[in-house]
Amino acid sequence: MEQFNQILIDQWYQPKPWGKLLWPLAKLFELAVRFRKYCYDRNYFKKYRATVPVIIVGNLTVGGTGKTPLVIYLAQLLKAQGFRPGIVSRGYKGQVKSVVMVSSYSDPNVVSDEAVLLAQRTACPVIIAKKRAVGVDQIVRYNRVNVIICDDGLQHYGLERDIEIAVIDGERRFGNGQSLPMGPMREPESRLDSVDLIVTNSANSAPHNSREHSMNFICDMVYSLSHPNQKRSIRDFIGSPVHAIAGIGYPERFFQQLRDLGIIVTSHPFPDHYKFSAADVSFADQLPVLITEKDAVKCKHFAHQRLWVVAVSVELPQSFDARVLQLINEVGNAR
Repeated sequence: MEQFNQILIDQWYQPKPWGKLLWPLAKLFELAVRFRKYCYDRNYFKKYRATVPVIIVGNLTVGGTGKTPLVIYLAQLLKAQGFRPGIVSRGYKGQVKSVVMVSSYSDPNVVSDEAVLLAQRTACPVIIAKKRAVGVDQIVRYNRVNVIICDDGLQHYGLERDIEIAVIDGERRFGNGQSLPMGPMREPESRLDSVDLIVTNSANSAPHNSREHSMNFICDMVYSLSHPNQKRSIRDFIGSPVHAIAGIGYPERFFQQLRDLGIIVTSHPFPDHYKFSAADVSFADQLPVLITEKDAVKCKHFAHQRLWVVAVSVELPQSFDARVLQLINEVGNAR
C-alpha cells in the first residue's frame, strides 16, 4: 500500500501519461465535494456551533504542509495575549475511536504523534476526536478554554468555524492541480477565496501574492532524545556527516533544511506517521542521527546517545499576528 501511495504522489507532482486514466475518478470526486459543500451551505446537513470562537487550520492538498507547527505557533501567540486556547485534532493514524484527552505522556501510537507533540509544545488542553464537533464540545465542557484551534478540518463542514487559515506548500504548491486521486487536491484552488488567511510554507520559495503570509522554519537547536536536558546548537553539525530520519508528510523538506545549513546528510525517508522501531534509528557507523520532533515522540523508549532531535519553530510576519488577533477580537465582539 505504501508503494502504491508513493506512485500516486509521484504522479501528482511529476505527472506521468498514465495519470490521465484517473481523470474520471477525479471528476467524480469533485462532484461529491461540491455536492457535500452545497448541502452544508444550505443547511441540509447538521452543523455544530461552539460557544467559543473556532479557528480552523487546514490545507487543500493531501499530505504535510506545516499545519501542526502553525497550530503550535497560534497557541503560543494566543496564550501570550491572555487567551486560553484548546486544541482539537483528529489523531490521524492513531487508534482512538471516540474522544480522548491527550497529555505529554500519552502513547503516540494510540493518540497519534501530532497530538502528543501538540500537548508537549503548547501545554494546552488537547483532545482527539474523529468527529471534530464532538471534540470541540467536550474540550469546552471540561476545560477552561475560550478559543479552539482545530488542527486540520478545513473540509470538516459539520463544525462551524469563525476563522479559516489555509496552509500551502510553498515549494510544491498544488502539484498538477487535479483532484484526488488524479492529483493531490481535496478542494479546488478557488476555495482559497473564502478563507481568512493564507500561510505559505516557504522554506525555499516566496509567496505568490499579497494575500499569502510567509511561514519560515527555524532550526537552531537540537537536544538528546535519551537526555533531553543535553542540548547543542544545530551548527555544531555543519560540515559533518549525519543520518537524518523523517516520517512526515514531505520528508525531503526536512532533509533539505539540514543540507541548506551545510550538514552532510544521508537521508532516510519513511511514510507519514510511521511506527518506528529501534532498528530504524540505529546504524553501524556510529554517526549522529537527526530526527524530527514529531517522529521523536515515538522513539523515546529506544533512544540512544547518538539520537538528536531537531527542534523546529516557525516565524511569521507581524502582519499575520495582527490579522489573527484582529479577527479573534471581532469574533468575540460579535458574540
